[in-house]
Amino acid sequence: MPHSGNLGYRISRYALELGYRVASNRLSGTATISATSYQELTRFALDLATSMRVDRVTVNGSRARYSHRGGKLSITPGSPIPPGGVISIVVRYGGTPRPVRGPFGDVGWEELDNGALCANQPDGAPSWFPCDDHPEAKASFHIEVTTDSPYYVLANGRLASKQRRAAQTTWMYDQVEPMSTYLASIQIGQYEHRTLATSPVPVHALVPPSLSKRFEVSFAHQVQMVGAFTEMFGPYPFPQYTAVVTEDELDIPLEAQSFSTFGANHCDGSRDHERLVAHELAHQWFGNSVTGARWRDIWLHEGFACYAEWLWSQHSGGRSADEWGRHYYEKLQQTRFTTPLADPGPRTMFDDWVYKRGALTLHALRLRLGDGEFFALLRRWTDKYRYQCATTEDFIALASTFTSESLKDLWRDWLFTPELPRYPTL
Repeated sequence: MPHSGNLGYRISRYALELGYRVASNRLSGTATISATSYQELTRFALDLATSMRVDRVTVNGSRARYSHRGGKLSITPGSPIPPGGVISIVVRYGGTPRPVRGPFGDVGWEELDNGALCANQPDGAPSWFPCDDHPEAKASFHIEVTTDSPYYVLANGRLASKQRRAAQTTWMYDQVEPMSTYLASIQIGQYEHRTLATSPVPVHALVPPSLSKRFEVSFAHQVQMVGAFTEMFGPYPFPQYTAVVTEDELDIPLEAQSFSTFGANHCDGSRDHERLVAHELAHQWFGNSVTGARWRDIWLHEGFACYAEWLWSQHSGGRSADEWGRHYYEKLQQTRFTTPLADPGPRTMFDDWVYKRGALTLHALRLRLGDGEFFALLRRWTDKYRYQCATTEDFIALASTFTSESLKDLWRDWLFTPELPRYPTL
């Protein structure tokens, strides 16, 4: 995104200590950020929405001057940071968090009827913490949230501890595997916690008690889905997975590293939304563990997750991937394409055609390679770039090692030419 991300340093860890009042939607925070400079810094910036008020900034233990405008927190340390210098930044801040408004609508911190959630993609993380908001800027996280005791708090990673003091409880989570800021998230609500599986991958759920029976039907195959995708895509990349269902309705489900969030409308006591359950789970491999280095590479997230929907359908006795491919190809024939899939542009990068054409690109590749080599490629992709960022060019290069034939025409037609090619066949 043109105004997100910063230069001159690299963040390795965020430690966020947050206090949240549900009734008043008030957030107070202390962010301790560990970074290293890669050039001399007399001044540097973090992304932080102006809905947050900054109270104090220190750099390496000393007070620092700062200005906060236009979504940028510009910091001037007491003395220049040399190249390769270690930087410890502490920002105390607070306010009434609200989403960041942009071309994709409102993204970031979202107040619910009885709780809160974070939907950061693509540039909403600064709505609730100071950060270097670029998908390639991955870091580990410690997230500590103190809120009213009736509420359950979920954050990325593993629950390290939980301490109750009178009317409030502090929840501490450690996300050890590097994470892009847009995937950082918090869920606060009056949820019932369920353990769906303990091995080989621990699978959990947070569900409002009123939706408990509906959940048993709508998410009946969640555990089997984890097993199927582990076989197809390689080992599950994080210590656990959690499906969250809010009491509120949501336009679309939301991905975060190690968990996904669904609206009450996606948990209606039927299996009508099971493709979305599959889609969000697949993002743990494609998008969360292996992350596109640039937003133009969004098909590496959404095309793969969409194709996972078709694979799950076939695996669970529904339509085959080829039947779904033909179904959506007919719809895409009614679409006028002006940009290529490999660079759809900021206005259309989340349009449905990116998802479906991305899935069809993978289907075309599968038909060209054959099932054995295709799934070996996916497992190698998730292994080679585990917890890293990658580009379309990286995928093209890796795919070339799984065949002796040239794939140049496939990439030209499906990725780099706007016009829709013919439906792929053997």
